[in-house]
Amino acid sequence: MKHLTRRTIAIIVALLSSLALTLTVVSLPRQAYAVDGADAGGAAQGSDGGATPLAGPVPNIIITNFAYGGDSVAAGSKFNLDFTFQNKGQVAVTNMVVTVDGAEGFAIAGGTNTFYVDALWAGYAMTQSVPMQALASAKSGAQPVTVNFRYEYVDAGARSSSQSDVKISVPISQPDRFEISDPVVPDQVIAGQENTVTMEYVNKGKGDIANVEATMEGEGFDATMKTQYVGNVASGATGTIGYAFTPHASGELKTTLKVTYEDSDGQTKTKEFPLTMSVADAPAADQPGASDSVEGRGGDRGLPVPAYVAIAVGVVAVIAAIVLLVRRRRKQKAKKNDIDEDWDDWSEGKDDKTDTGVTDGAAADTAPIAPVSPASPAGPSHKA
Repeated sequence: MKHLTRRTIAIIVALLSSLALTLTVVSLPRQAYAVDGADAGGAAQGSDGGATPLAGPVPNIIITNFAYGGDSVAAGSKFNLDFTFQNKGQVAVTNMVVTVDGAEGFAIAGGTNTFYVDALWAGYAMTQSVPMQALASAKSGAQPVTVNFRYEYVDAGARSSSQSDVKISVPISQPDRFEISDPVVPDQVIAGQENTVTMEYVNKGKGDIANVEATMEGEGFDATMKTQYVGNVASGATGTIGYAFTPHASGELKTTLKVTYEDSDGQTKTKEFPLTMSVADAPAADQPGASDSVEGRGGDRGLPVPAYVAIAVGVVAVIAAIVLLVRRRRKQKAKKNDIDEDWDDWSEGKDDKTDTGVTDGAAADTAPIAPVSPASPAGPSHKA
């Protein structure tokens, strides 16, 4: 009994000793291990039975600030892209290569787009300036620029490599080439009559023009639409803006034509055209020149009054000439008839004188014919 008790006591003591040793080992600081390729924050047994330490913190490279010289970059212009990058991690990086990619909107304006940095300690920052140019064919608005960082660092005694891409945006502005011609005024502006002023426009820029509005400001006239909405104007498009107005009275009429629009960057712009016109009185209806002026403005509506007078005089002259010619022909014909009758009479008288032996027609008409005696023999006749 005593023997069993001693053995039991020995076993209990041994168990207590093992438990104390186990508690001592557990209470010691533990070192974390991870198998190659395992995630940080855990530990696993390697295939070879060994263990590797967990990965340490990874450096983070970010761009903290950048500038391009203004609010936007004009298409086709050159500028310097300045950016500051910082190592936000807890580990220094070495052998850093920085590459700038302008995509479809930008190009490097001389030099290279790749830069080398020997080392960048944790928390440190550097600034790099890159000469660039906005392409003339680039679209308006914010265009991306990608900055790539490739670097190396030491992690738990082992050298590792990593990279990161940081994108920034640079707004491109297409030049405003929305051109409007000077107003075209009619040759004569008449009070109380509707007149029209026109302006032609063309968008020579590569970007579209939006929300075009035209306004005619001033006093002393009425307009069908003092403000008219033209709408959007695409690149290369043309058109005409017309203002129809009616002056109240004659004199000098002052007005201002305004065209407001939004350029390709969304900025509102206004172009003004001050205009002074001389307004004439409308001619009275009974004035000779009234119909002439109206016909001249309205087109080919009829001939002026002097033309009608000239035509009437010409017709009268032609009729008078015809009457005179007819009368002359009639007189000539009557005279000819008289001559023919005289000739007929003369011809008949000549025959009688021939029968009596008278050779002179004129004497035969006046001299009497002597009678022939019956007792005397026939003989030649005697003239008295």
